Amino acid sequence: MVGSQSEREDKVSLELSEEILQSMEVGMSFRDYNGRISSMDFHKSSSYLVTASDDESIRLYDVTAATCLKTINSKKYGVDLVCFTSHPTTVIYSSKNGWDGMFIGTFVLCMLVDYFTRHLFETFIYSESLRLLSLHDNKYLRYFKGHHDRVVSLSLCSSKDCFISGSLDRTVLLWDQRAEKCQGLLRVQGRPAAAYDDQGLVFAVAFGGYIRMFDARKYEKGPFDIFSVGGDISDANVVKFSNDGRLMLLTTMEGHIHVLDSFRGTLLSTYNVKPVSRNSTLEASFSPEGMFVISGSGDGSVYAWSVRSGKEVASWMSFDTEPPVIKWTPGSLMFVTGSSELSFWIPDLSKLGAYVGRK
Repeated sequence: MVGSQSEREDKVSLELSEEILQSMEVGMSFRDYNGRISSMDFHKSSSYLVTASDDESIRLYDVTAATCLKTINSKKYGVDLVCFTSHPTTVIYSSKNGWDGMFIGTFVLCMLVDYFTRHLFETFIYSESLRLLSLHDNKYLRYFKGHHDRVVSLSLCSSKDCFISGSLDRTVLLWDQRAEKCQGLLRVQGRPAAAYDDQGLVFAVAFGGYIRMFDARKYEKGPFDIFSVGGDISDANVVKFSNDGRLMLLTTMEGHIHVLDSFRGTLLSTYNVKPVSRNSTLEASFSPEGMFVISGSGDGSVYAWSVRSGKEVASWMSFDTEPPVIKWTPGSLMFVTGSSELSFWIPDLSKLGAYVGRK
């Protein structure tokens, strides 16, 4: 009995707190990237992490084993955003290459050709900007055709094989993974950010200083509610729900992170960091239980705030000049940042002796 009691005492259950958050530091990094990490995603039911990088690579990691399992290059199309499907070795990713000259060519050609030729060309320019890729054997399973400018927002539905994408072409498209053509289209006035809630019952579309809430089963009827973010009309970057669905956040190009009650639309807090450039994305993430928000900044730093108090509780300075991609590891006391390297942040237990002793 003494031994078992001792074992129970050794296995202290740590819950995320301000003290633990303040103690966090980089425990491990992967520094073999030849470009900035543009996106990453954790699989919901495995220990896998996937990243996309400006070096045109997609990399699969086993977080538990702290190893990179596979690197796949997408030199022809480039890679920008990436997210897992329900399968741990299947991802959807957006292309990055080829958009710059497309609109110039489209405009010139449309001025010179007749209606029939223009119609054929317009059909052609709907690029296969989204791809379903098997990381197991590096095979494309499907190409999704619909957007004709860069995709800047991508979110999967957890309950069905559906996903949503937002583009600089000012459209938000709804997709079924089993079909190459979109199942629904929403037109927006500006750069959109879109996300499903954790249950896949509703999705949010943010642009122009407002967040529009849609019922995923009858989105064609329009938003069932519209939330204001206090007059911030700068470009929307990222919109996210907390795991329990009670909170949501929106980041904007001007360096604002707005936290709202997702049921009533009440603006609870606004955190401010350095603005980001038009080609960058300010990402923020709720901690697993929704008590804290961590975010990058236009100067490369990382900040953390308490949702309850609205106050900054931790910060980590950087010599970088662009905001990192940032995400909490599901159900874990760890978050990950991606810049020119991939870093895993964990509590420094040597700083927590007195705190653990009080538990």
